[in-house]
Amino acid sequence: MQDDNKKRHQEEKAGSRSPMFEAPASHTHKERIEASWYRCEQFGLNHTSRPDFATLPKGTFSDLVEQHRSLLETTENEVLPYYENILSNSACMIVLADRQGHVLNTWGQPRFGSGASHGLVSGNQWSEAGAGTNAIGTALITGQAIQVGRDEHYLRANRFMVGSASPIYNTKNDLVGVLDISSDAYLPQDHTFGMVKLMSLSVENRLIFSAFQQEHFILSFNTNVVSLDSHWSGILVLDENGTIVSANRRAEVVLARDLALLNINQVFDIEMREIKHHPFNLPMKLVAMGRYQFYVKVIPPIQQIMRVPDFRSRAEYVPPLSPGLVDIQQARPLNEQKQASSHIPMENVPDNVIPLDQLEHGDERVARLVRQAHKIMEKDIPILIHGETGAGKEIFVRSLHYHSSRAKEMLVAVNCAAIPAELVESELFGYEKGAFTGAQNRGSIGLIRRAHRGTLFLDEIGEMPMAVQSRLLRVLQERVVTPLGSTETYPVDIKLISATNRTLKDEVKEGRFRQDLYYRISGLNIELPALRERADKAELIQYLHNRLRKEEPGPALSPDMLELLVRHPWPGNMRQLVHVLKVGMAMADEEILEEWHLPDDFFDDLDTAAFDQTEPESVGQDEPLERLIPRLLHDFKGNVSQTAKAAGVSRNTVYKYAKTKENDA
Repeated sequence: MQDDNKKRHQEEKAGSRSPMFEAPASHTHKERIEASWYRCEQFGLNHTSRPDFATLPKGTFSDLVEQHRSLLETTENEVLPYYENILSNSACMIVLADRQGHVLNTWGQPRFGSGASHGLVSGNQWSEAGAGTNAIGTALITGQAIQVGRDEHYLRANRFMVGSASPIYNTKNDLVGVLDISSDAYLPQDHTFGMVKLMSLSVENRLIFSAFQQEHFILSFNTNVVSLDSHWSGILVLDENGTIVSANRRAEVVLARDLALLNINQVFDIEMREIKHHPFNLPMKLVAMGRYQFYVKVIPPIQQIMRVPDFRSRAEYVPPLSPGLVDIQQARPLNEQKQASSHIPMENVPDNVIPLDQLEHGDERVARLVRQAHKIMEKDIPILIHGETGAGKEIFVRSLHYHSSRAKEMLVAVNCAAIPAELVESELFGYEKGAFTGAQNRGSIGLIRRAHRGTLFLDEIGEMPMAVQSRLLRVLQERVVTPLGSTETYPVDIKLISATNRTLKDEVKEGRFRQDLYYRISGLNIELPALRERADKAELIQYLHNRLRKEEPGPALSPDMLELLVRHPWPGNMRQLVHVLKVGMAMADEEILEEWHLPDDFFDDLDTAAFDQTEPESVGQDEPLERLIPRLLHDFKGNVSQTAKAAGVSRNTVYKYAKTKENDA
């Protein structure tokens, strides 16, 4: 036992140096093998030593498999189907190991004999300290792809095979595992070595898609238009501002520079706004770094969400004091501000998530339902949210998820009304390859399984077809999912949150929604009030405006403008408010926000009763507009809308004659 611990300590010491320390890219293959043999001597091995695979106990191995579930499923379901020709070769064995060299799974039917003799079985550890120089262990300790020939294995017991292995890095560039192809054939292995490097790159690409495709733009680029979907294409992940938040190794190699946090316009001759407006999946030809020409394809995010970062969460933030301008957040007592920010560690909340204690700004009704939902998030009780379209249901759910114990796992949001009825079932539950006409060759894991250990948000659940309702009910009762075309079941642990703008009890009475499903999803029923009904409407408008200004600098709100926004009925709720503020801020171009900056449909929604005031003086039919407009503006204290209505002209006409008067003065 002491020898085992000593051996592990020696291996950790050797591997604690930079992955490239032992065998930098400039070293030859022979030098890398020699360096590995030297390490084996330091581990106390000799050529006649028997491999020590330190086989994991069954329970420990099961935990390890569960920990690497995403890596395993990505490899088996999304990568290996592209390489079925390798699996058909009985002399080859594909091995997936974790970053410690433990074999997680194998594919293929090797001619190596029993597992007891060759050791390539699940739970065995192929480290250099235990198994000598070998493809898996040496790739892990160097951080590079390597091929180890028969006689290049340090232990004679392993010289029956050739191993080709390539490390796998996650989206943070951390080494998470290794792919290996081992063979007892005497044929040249150059093709196998290239294949395993390509396979590891394929796994990394799929991990990038799994991590970012929900909310980010993904750019795939290559020198040939027909190769844009290949696994050797470069991949860039962009946020809404065009900042590169992730990239695959191929992109960094091809572009030959550090891409982290560059803007896309620093790499390609294009702006982010052009990318957003370009037809998706239609290739375009761009120039990179001012000289290299590539074909580029844009893959849009699956979820279009409102991204409103709030930089006030930073410790160095000091609220500005702007005389004459309203700032509701500053107006709150200091003790309230401290109390509001003390519950949640703000630095752990993503920029596009509103902190839980900032979902309300003085509305007791909203504060109560936030407290209720936050408590229920840790219980095995579903949540059903009622509310009008655009009332902020998804914003509310995102905040709940990221302030719960499930925050480290995925939030999968599904708009049941946006998915075609005939595809809802396959999208939710997944399917085996070939399950139906048009199915992907590699099958699909399904959205419910993607939410395993996380949160599943079913928006507009009242739109779900009856047949799908039956399957969903079965999943919620049995906590297992059976993909279409499969007889295998997969356990799922999800927090279910549903939302609807319908009255589901009425839908049940009309026979359009299953009664048993309704009672299964309605553990905690909450009503998210419309914007016009909120007691903290003024504070909420000011808060949202401040968040938008942090995203892109813009003008402050004057007291008159805030009062106008508060009077608006907001039939489109939060979504309409964001639209109006963004348009106004863009039109104002950092000047003071005025009425003429707002879109016309904003004024169409205003309640005309609000303007039914006693007109100050009858409007003379023959009075010239150049005198009428200034007079009415004076009488209505500068209110453009009231002036336009009283004069029977458009607001643009009011602005025209008001400016004429100013110029004359």
